[in-house]
Amino acid sequence: MRGFGSPRAAVAGIGLLLASWGCETPAPALEEAPDIDVVELTAEQIRADYAEGRYTAVQLAQAFLDRTERYEDLYNAFISMNPDALATAAALDREYASTGPRGPLHGVPVVIKDNIDQAGQVTTAGYDGFSAAAGGVDMIPDDDAAVVTRLREAGAIILGKTNLPDFAGHGTRTESSVAGVTLNAYDVTRVPGGSSGGTATAVNASFAVLGLGTETGGSIQNPAAAQALVGVKPTYGLVPLEGVVPLNGSYADVVGPMAKTVFDAAVALDVLAGPTPEDLATYAAAGHMPEDGYAAALDPAALADRRFGLVGEGWRDTWLPLAEETEAMYREAIEALRARGAETVEDPFAGTGFVELYAERPRVPSASAYDMLNYFRGLGPGAAFHSVEEWEALSGRPFRDREDSERPPPARPSATEEGDAFQGWRAEIRALFRSVLEDSDLDGLFFPQAGAPIGDLVEDPERPDFNPNNHPELPSNVINDIGLPVVTVPFGYYADGTPFVLAFIGDLWTEAALLGYAYDLEQATKARVPPQLR
Repeated sequence: MRGFGSPRAAVAGIGLLLASWGCETPAPALEEAPDIDVVELTAEQIRADYAEGRYTAVQLAQAFLDRTERYEDLYNAFISMNPDALATAAALDREYASTGPRGPLHGVPVVIKDNIDQAGQVTTAGYDGFSAAAGGVDMIPDDDAAVVTRLREAGAIILGKTNLPDFAGHGTRTESSVAGVTLNAYDVTRVPGGSSGGTATAVNASFAVLGLGTETGGSIQNPAAAQALVGVKPTYGLVPLEGVVPLNGSYADVVGPMAKTVFDAAVALDVLAGPTPEDLATYAAAGHMPEDGYAAALDPAALADRRFGLVGEGWRDTWLPLAEETEAMYREAIEALRARGAETVEDPFAGTGFVELYAERPRVPSASAYDMLNYFRGLGPGAAFHSVEEWEALSGRPFRDREDSERPPPARPSATEEGDAFQGWRAEIRALFRSVLEDSDLDGLFFPQAGAPIGDLVEDPERPDFNPNNHPELPSNVINDIGLPVVTVPFGYYADGTPFVLAFIGDLWTEAALLGYAYDLEQATKARVPPQLR
């Protein structure tokens, strides 16, 4: 496995490692480890299992690594593995025995998308130019991204970094120039979703308990929908972006959790969210987070007496009307929602001019160049390069195969007229969005995440390299440009076994409410079914 070696060889060295630390108890031998069924294992259950002493963090991490080693060659979820995973688990075991759990994710195996920095490990963003093994120059940050620091502080064990299309630039398929194609754990002939498809496959296939994705235009919710996961696309500014390779960091990029249950997603958001001087945009979240946290706010009766807008052509003019199978599943979901005490309103955006206003969205060409330069400058003094120009000098090739004349200058977007125009447009469309919710007395929107079943991995057998970005997404890119939050929740499966997943959408900073709605529906339906791996 890439950057990994054998998990069994790795655990053999843990005893020597512990001995060097002066520990009296060596790592457990493989034959002594309990038989841990990691399939669909949750952070909530792991917390209880540690309290009962059913297994150690080393044993649990090893069980996940063994499952990964068995299946990863086919599914290709990872770009690299963390060589320190078992050492981290051993340290957490000692800490647990001494002072108890470090935090809500103590000893929980997680994965992170490989556009998120982990100190001392290569960050590729899926791009072969950032990987010496793929013919480029290794991009190695000196420190962790802010979200990785928060995961570590909560006690998580990072098992590895997951695959993504180059620079997270595809919302349907996950194929990188570094690691190739990631497959869907439900059906290897169908798309896995993108761009967080590696994280989705790793979590769905139970190579990890939960994972981090990033989103600019559907990249958390699309793979969550393709693989029946709870995905949280947070409000822009709720979760720090420091140490994340940007696509549109100035206006749209977010980091969010992907998990098998709403509770686990809420616990992860508790860990990730909130202000930090590492990303000043996060100070906008002050006063907008639940005092006791997102997990504590979950309510199995959250849907009672709530009103939701349903999808319609007043929202967008693509992927509607719904495919026949999707329409039938959606109507079942609406009845399930009503059975929980909620009311619905058909197409509340009809006649409001919302589609027309969205079509007027201005472009800000400088944002990507500005964001990328800021990211490079944050890699630390030990990094091999700190700008596009330095990378080009080392690699001997143009960055992303573009000539200088094709690149906008890295001007701060707020100093440009294009940036001012975008902010003005966003204020206008946010106001319209809110007026629709207020006029119909809505608590949120309740959509199918996709307007049709997910597509085939190879759409045209005569053109096997044909790679259209055509996930039938309904919330994005609209919600991304406005900055709104979305929570996805599995509801059922089509006749072919692929998932049907719903999306709850709300106004800014309404993650607690959306998670509560999703939790209520999840507990009433218990819809998710694990994939049968090949």
